[in-house]
Amino acid sequence: MTDAATSPETPVGASARSGPDARKADSAPAATRAGTPAGVPSGAPSGAPAGVPSSDPIEISADGMADLLPDALLVLDSDMRVVRANRVALQMTGYAESDLVGRFCSETLSARDLDGRDLSNSWHASTRLRSVSGIAEQTIVLRKRDGRDLVTSLSGSFQRDASGNLATAVVTFRNAARQARTGVSGMEIVSTVSHELRSPLTSVKGYTSLLINRWDRLRDDQKQMMLEQVNHDADRVTRLITELLDISRLETGRLRLRRQLVDLPRLAATVVEKVRLEYPELEATVEFPDGFPKVYADPDKVEQVLTNLVENACKYGSPRGLRIEGSLGNESVSVAVSDLGDGIPPEDLPKVFTKFFRRSEGRPTGSGLGLWISRGLVESHGGDLTAESNLGTGSTFTFTLPLLDLDKLQEL
Repeated sequence: MTDAATSPETPVGASARSGPDARKADSAPAATRAGTPAGVPSGAPSGAPAGVPSSDPIEISADGMADLLPDALLVLDSDMRVVRANRVALQMTGYAESDLVGRFCSETLSARDLDGRDLSNSWHASTRLRSVSGIAEQTIVLRKRDGRDLVTSLSGSFQRDASGNLATAVVTFRNAARQARTGVSGMEIVSTVSHELRSPLTSVKGYTSLLINRWDRLRDDQKQMMLEQVNHDADRVTRLITELLDISRLETGRLRLRRQLVDLPRLAATVVEKVRLEYPELEATVEFPDGFPKVYADPDKVEQVLTNLVENACKYGSPRGLRIEGSLGNESVSVAVSDLGDGIPPEDLPKVFTKFFRRSEGRPTGSGLGLWISRGLVESHGGDLTAESNLGTGSTFTFTLPLLDLDKLQEL
């Protein structure tokens, strides 16, 4: 069916015994093997999976175990006839069990590779080798019942008879298109962030080397400037590493918020001063109503969000005329960061919160992860992050955070 793996490991479901014991098991009466489901070794209790003692009070049939799997599963015989299909396989392909089981793959699923070569008429030649234990993971196109193509990521394991001939293949697959939509791979993320780390680390290395070797010949103002730059670059490295960790935590739902009462007007002013170290021309107005309430949030994460929004306004908009405005609603507060740049084209606006998206306009530096992470951080607080833009007049990014009654806070 597909290119096979050449791992010498024991195939799934095959007995690991050898020698006289194996021959003794193979010579057992046929009656003791009749009705044994595919993948369950001879002698296993009826309805119990391999390796589960008959005294176990919880009994799950082989069919029941297959239907519990999160991936699609097919059991094929040596002629590529479907012997078993689990619930996920039927859902993904659209076939009823009666339309799939007992029929050849070529009649139904019509497996092909990405070049269109038919793989469903015969097994790959390498399956004749006893040492080949299964099918390496690869992209295979299957035909659904309605005639549409289903692009899958497929792999499998072989079970062989006593002579080493292929007896059964257990194949699992999942929707490859859905995997692609979930985003780029971890290696791409590491590669991008590693590239962004290079610039501040080079600066830190250069200035510290200069300070060590020429300390007595440098003026105090030069030393001050270099140390401030080292401090700024160290903060940048810390933020990049934090972004890398946040990606993993957001995607796996393991982000932990260290909430406390946060003064948003003061935090916004602090962010402006820090960003001004990188953009000395920054002119920003911070406006919040008097008596603006504190929010119960993680101050580090909120600062990270605000920093990303202000930096983006400087990169892609204009550092002059930037405004940070707070407003109060019934159940939430909102903070808007507005710039007077050229604005974002309508076709790009839906993309700004996707990973690695960087517009060609402005100065497209950075990892392209900031807005994606920012939205995830805001949503983890129970808020929203949205974007509005008009070409020629600028853009506004607004995030909300829920208000928490102080009486309720004391009850937590």
